[in-house]
Amino acid sequence: MQLLRVGPVGEERPAVRIDDGTTYDLLGLTSDIDGEFLGNDGVSRVREALEAGSLPELATEGVRIGPPLRPGKIICIGLNYSDHAEETGADIPGEPVMFLKTPDTVVGPYDEVLVPRKSVKTDWEVELGVVIGRTARYLESEADALACIGGYVLSHDVSEREFQIERGGTWDKGKNCETFNPLGPFLVPADEIPDPQNLELRLWVNGELKQNSSTKNMIFPVVEIVRYLSQFTVLRPGDMINTGTPAGVALGQPEPKPYLKAGDVVELEIEGLGKQRQTLGQA
Repeated sequence: MQLLRVGPVGEERPAVRIDDGTTYDLLGLTSDIDGEFLGNDGVSRVREALEAGSLPELATEGVRIGPPLRPGKIICIGLNYSDHAEETGADIPGEPVMFLKTPDTVVGPYDEVLVPRKSVKTDWEVELGVVIGRTARYLESEADALACIGGYVLSHDVSEREFQIERGGTWDKGKNCETFNPLGPFLVPADEIPDPQNLELRLWVNGELKQNSSTKNMIFPVVEIVRYLSQFTVLRPGDMINTGTPAGVALGQPEPKPYLKAGDVVELEIEGLGKQRQTLGQA
């Protein structure tokens, strides 16, 4: 089952797509795919409606695919793959590195990504997104953490490295430019991803493979990230965690580093979570 949102920007309609490709309208069941939906057994209600045959079909040909979730807060984990830490010259962290992205950075999986004005170091990062489905507060075990995960999604944590590293302050400065978090194309319920630590993830720039790894190479696995974060902030239904990126980003490449520019095309995928494609524009 794939949960998605279709339609123009700001007018997305909640929908569900099943294995044979048929898409059904969820507007009669929920106004959106968000924290309220996830926290009130939305996934179960969709399954029941599918089994009952009560959902109308929805034509999606030629219709924009938006981000599949209207998220609450977005928490990101940095340096969570040892090969990425090594390529950027950073030490392996002893605890998860946490920073934040604002929800308004989220765009659809095929929407234009804008290179910020005065940017010279816009970079790519394919990541597994973890969506919270149940309130997580001071969790004691990884089993408790697993029970709080509502789903998984393909996420692109676009970054501006000069803003992030060279301009003072925190990493957030290089992470929160407009359009810097393409999401989707769909959200998969957690119980339909048997092992989130065994997913292949890849990213191409202008057809050239740049990142090719697996979530099994994470330093801190998904359940530990959720448990750990719950010690510092309450995770609520609809919140999302970007769990880090593997080696292959522009920052880790030899000079001259191939940072993104207007006209470049980025494609990315995670096994079972679909594909994205963005053309870079100029802000």
